[in-house]
Amino acid sequence: MSALIAGYARTPFVKYNGVFAAVPATALGAHAIAAALANAGVAPDAVQYVFGGQVVQAGAGQNPARQAAVGAGIPFAVPAVTLNAVCLSGMLAVSAAAQLIEGGGADVVVAVGQESMSRAPHAWPGSRVGKKYGAIELLDTLEVDGLSDAFEKTSMGASTEEHGRGLGITRAEQDAWSAESHRRLAAGREFLAGEIAAYEVAGRGGSTAYELDDGLREDTTVETLSRLRPAFSPDGAITAGNSSQVTDGAAAIVLVSERYARAQAPIARVSAHAFVAGPDVSLHAQPANAIAAALSTAGLPASELGAIEINEAFAAVAVHSTRLLGADPAIVNAHGGAIALGHPIGASGTRIVGHLARRLAALGSGALGAAGICGGGGQGAALVLESV
Repeated sequence: MSALIAGYARTPFVKYNGVFAAVPATALGAHAIAAALANAGVAPDAVQYVFGGQVVQAGAGQNPARQAAVGAGIPFAVPAVTLNAVCLSGMLAVSAAAQLIEGGGADVVVAVGQESMSRAPHAWPGSRVGKKYGAIELLDTLEVDGLSDAFEKTSMGASTEEHGRGLGITRAEQDAWSAESHRRLAAGREFLAGEIAAYEVAGRGGSTAYELDDGLREDTTVETLSRLRPAFSPDGAITAGNSSQVTDGAAAIVLVSERYARAQAPIARVSAHAFVAGPDVSLHAQPANAIAAALSTAGLPASELGAIEINEAFAAVAVHSTRLLGADPAIVNAHGGAIALGHPIGASGTRIVGHLARRLAALGSGALGAAGICGGGGQGAALVLESV
């Protein structure tokens, strides 16, 4: 039995410590779920399971995915589970939902990815033991749990810089990819508006509805990017401009079985999914490796793909994985990616799957596409979709 995507929606993706700074990830997730259900024409009480991705969970309360589900009006009788595989979390929530449906265990499952990077707290390891004298050092949970490699004990940027040496990825290629990400986002805003559910934020003068991603820098060019200093190594190629932005946001997808879909108008079928790892902690090849594994499961060559989404954790990752797949860069991230949109780490995997489904729907029935993402610790995930 196939799993079908019946609806998708997301919040705007907004800058770190910006307009969503006081909004919990669970509230963003609830908003995205409610909007996705409305887009799918599915009532909250029809949902049977919820899978949610969230990376930085310290202080968020028990089982954030369940909080988001209940916040969206899904009954307490519906179970929910929160997944954490760093940046893969939101995509693996979609895969888990699809697998449950494919196995005949459910007809309606929601997958949500959510993250408030702004609300990641600082923590005092060893606080239960206490400290009798001297200063107390607090850890940044965003840095430790979200943006640092647990094996190399360094930032994901520094790790990616080092593992990229010898791969032949130039600074000019990374800057060109990044400038194009901003250009495509600017050109694609009308299309993107179809997936964004405006979110109201209370202020002193009343509530304001935010409905646009705010990471876009329309004046970005290869020339302006080339003037930025390397961020992680004096002789490096990775800069703040060719890396993803730290961002808050959520995205949700409603998946249904074929028998349930008779009453819906699904937009895409999940043809295959994959979860890969290793041989080390590097990120560059992981989206391509995962997409290749999913294509192998589906029995399809990469040349059949009409649309590809690769999460732009770093431009170096998108450049290298596109090259490994032998894909035309023109079909990769047609409306920009995380360099321009931002990368709320638990939500990006869900976003690129939902956005890919919409791209395929626009291409017409039978169009094939793939979404791939890398994650800390050297892992990758992918889904292959077919437009219906």
